[in-house]
Amino acid sequence: MPTERIRNFSIISHVDHGKSTLSDRILELTGAVDPRLMREQYLDSMDIERERGITIKAQNVRVRYGDHVLHLIDTPGHVDFAYEVSRSLAACEGAVLLVDASQGIQAQTLANCYQAIEHDLEIVAVLNKIDLPAADPDRCAKEIEQVLGLPAEGILRISAKTGEGVAELLDAVVERVPPPAGDRDAPLRALIFDSAYDQYRGVVSSVRVVDGTLASSARLRFMQAGAVHDVEEIGVRTPEPKRAERLGPGEVGYLIAGIKDVGEARSGETVTTAVNPAPEPLAGYRDPRPMVFCGLYPVDGDELPELRDALDKLKLNDASFTYEPESSRALGTGFRCGFLGLLHMEIVRERLEREFDLSLIATAPSVEYRAFLTDGTVVAVDNPTDLPDQSRIEHVDEPMLMATILTPSEYTGTVMDLCQARRGEMRRMEYLSPERVELMYSIPLAEVVVDFFDQLKSRTKGYASLDYEPAEYATAPLVRVDVLINHETVDAFSTIVHRSQAEAYGRRMTEKLRELIPRQLFNVPIQAAIGGRVVARETVKARRKDVLAKCYGGDITRKRKLLERQKEGKKRMKSIGRVEVPQEAFIAALRLGE
Repeated sequence: MPTERIRNFSIISHVDHGKSTLSDRILELTGAVDPRLMREQYLDSMDIERERGITIKAQNVRVRYGDHVLHLIDTPGHVDFAYEVSRSLAACEGAVLLVDASQGIQAQTLANCYQAIEHDLEIVAVLNKIDLPAADPDRCAKEIEQVLGLPAEGILRISAKTGEGVAELLDAVVERVPPPAGDRDAPLRALIFDSAYDQYRGVVSSVRVVDGTLASSARLRFMQAGAVHDVEEIGVRTPEPKRAERLGPGEVGYLIAGIKDVGEARSGETVTTAVNPAPEPLAGYRDPRPMVFCGLYPVDGDELPELRDALDKLKLNDASFTYEPESSRALGTGFRCGFLGLLHMEIVRERLEREFDLSLIATAPSVEYRAFLTDGTVVAVDNPTDLPDQSRIEHVDEPMLMATILTPSEYTGTVMDLCQARRGEMRRMEYLSPERVELMYSIPLAEVVVDFFDQLKSRTKGYASLDYEPAEYATAPLVRVDVLINHETVDAFSTIVHRSQAEAYGRRMTEKLRELIPRQLFNVPIQAAIGGRVVARETVKARRKDVLAKCYGGDITRKRKLLERQKEGKKRMKSIGRVEVPQEAFIAALRLGE
């Protein structure tokens, strides 16, 4: 395929602005899918994506339009999956920036547009949903011109739902997006930008050929892993997999080389031929830094090897989460996992349970703090139980975010109240138009990860949008709150909070656990403590056996003797008894923050 007839582009936008719907219309218009087999969100292959109505994994497809071949990548919109977007953009020369004509520019519109500009891509701006009664394309076009500097007259207007204007959009892609550059005669260099594990065929990788030709008979070297494999099959997704004999420069397809070790074909890997290898690999990807951490433990301890295998295979498909083994006195052995955000954590956990048939307990989410000790050392703490004793700590730093919030101007006061309650500091406030304002806050990551997004949406009736990026660390008065059940610390419930919120958290946790822990034959104290100081306490009252039931009247001393004996037995039981916290109580208590 001559490179001048190839166009590689991604569709990027804010959440729910119509990326997957536009992909469906392009598939219909180009005849890539039989009309009888067509369904909504055709490229979203996971059940979880269909149920939630969101794209989680970027999907690529090759379609023919006239005498051109278009490689289209449909990307996620949620801020937790921004890493998927950046990987997709690295495999393209252009980006279709989709904006909802009724909502205008949102926070992720800006973030994704700036990513595309960083990758030096040609941007085709498009106003979608012009068929809505609330659509105001003229106002939105002016906003795009003012905020992003893209000329209003070059902005296309379409309806992905009805198909209006989609043909003109494809014409604009062919006209404006440059063809890929690549040397057909140079040694092969192909970039793996996504992989998935198939239990019958091993690793299936999505590749973009940069230089040279990838042939079905080649022997390949994976440059970073240093492994050598024979090609079993190469092909293109149209969107069904279709075998091909060769892929030339600029082409996107899939590669199967019988790889069973998932570490050999990670995203960002450069593939070349073993006979005539390229002198140096492609730049690849910068590994994303996890922002939220939690422990994942199997409910049944015997499932630990299955959990390890499942994490290995999922890591191949989603390079943005990390994991390492850890053990807990309360929950046994599991893994400490790092995620890009709370939705990402929820999705990974759900995929592990569905795709690998596991039952898991997740501990409360936490972020990575830095503890500066009195002896001059610095300790990274992503698990609250690892925080050293308060007497050894000079100060603790917490990670900060630079949060960008776009909201209708009538909710400005509400949003500012929310940010200030979460210890945020305003850095900038700018009116994009008389009706819309952009607020920029420096805010602790720990205050954002749990329910900030939900609160923001509920307080602005769903109109505000949020984007954030990591900033520097800042010193804060942080303490660890431990939960003691029957005077024993339960490490799974420990958490690090701001000193001003420690007592309120302790009270909520002890009250919740009092309802969840079953009654024993002795009183069970539940305490929340900071160091040696107890800040909240609840008691699960004992189940009392009526030892006087068989006494009908008679001497009072007999009754007293029975009660004294019961009291002694309870005292002895309390000293040797252990309180087993049921799994349901763990799960319910760890959902406290949710």
